[in-house]
Amino acid sequence: MKILNSVAPSETIQLKVEQSPVWELILGIAGYTHKQLRHTFERDEEWTTNKSLMPPSLVQLLKGIEETNFWYGMLLLQNQFAAASVPEFSNLLSAASTADFYEWLLPYHDRQSEALRKEAAREPGQTEVWEKYADLFNGHDYLEGYVHQLLLLSQSETSEMMIRVLTEWENWISQKEEWGKWLQALTFEQKEHRQLDARNAVAEIERVTGGVEYLPEPSVWSVKLIPQVSYRPWVLTIRTADTKLFFYPVKEEHLLEPGVPSNELIRGHKALGDELRLKLLFQLQKNPLSLQELSGQFTTSKTTLHHQLALLKAAKFIQVEKGIYSINTGKLQAFSRQLMRYMETEG
Repeated sequence: MKILNSVAPSETIQLKVEQSPVWELILGIAGYTHKQLRHTFERDEEWTTNKSLMPPSLVQLLKGIEETNFWYGMLLLQNQFAAASVPEFSNLLSAASTADFYEWLLPYHDRQSEALRKEAAREPGQTEVWEKYADLFNGHDYLEGYVHQLLLLSQSETSEMMIRVLTEWENWISQKEEWGKWLQALTFEQKEHRQLDARNAVAEIERVTGGVEYLPEPSVWSVKLIPQVSYRPWVLTIRTADTKLFFYPVKEEHLLEPGVPSNELIRGHKALGDELRLKLLFQLQKNPLSLQELSGQFTTSKTTLHHQLALLKAAKFIQVEKGIYSINTGKLQAFSRQLMRYMETEG
């Protein structure tokens, strides 16, 4: 049998690190107004302390974002705009047609309901269609309320709220000394990962984000990795019809003063500063082993070995799956590079 192979060459996703002050501003608003998780954010204490120093108009606008969850829509818009500044974001939003406005803002659910989403976006006045699509998000922490609020407010009202809160938040946050350092750190992060291997997207995403495990999804052709400070320590993920966005915490070392080691660097050196732990790494680099197999190579109790392995795992130098320990070579190499960057930092 003769077979004519007409299959087109395999395609790879577009993978890039993207940063902009606009991303960081929106994520700050998102973190500040996230009622359920607010107490877990690294900046919560600072936000609480400084609330009394905020202009009353900004406090009121943030309350509106908390009630509508429009921070989510602002992230969707920035995904479309890739705006480098708040004025650029505002101009693009003001110029949006009604069709584009709701197409950009109505969140993706799944492939089966995509036709319904597009219909609702084309005709926002068709309440029945909109409510049918909104029902798909019932029970979601923030998207349920977000979709209903999009229908309740007009395009001009929604746009005005987003532009005003973004402008006033920038005016407030940019006065803080650390704002400039944040932007420098985000710029450095983007430059550091300018060249990514899209053919090995899963490994690259895990490396850049510090551990995010990504499973390729149907119809996703673009993955954006967006470093952030304001949403630390969380990784926020968003999916559109064709794009996956990961908002990951920027490396701590980029936020520190020259000469100050990061907690990760200190933790890593503590993990390596023990003869037994180094011997365990040496054995695991040869091949993966179980605790039982390791105990046969050391005159040490299983309890002690398990404790030492836990310290190596906490530093991410090893990993365990189904009781089998293996070395994380990529992490060890990254740790070595991190040490060299620290030693080369000018004080």
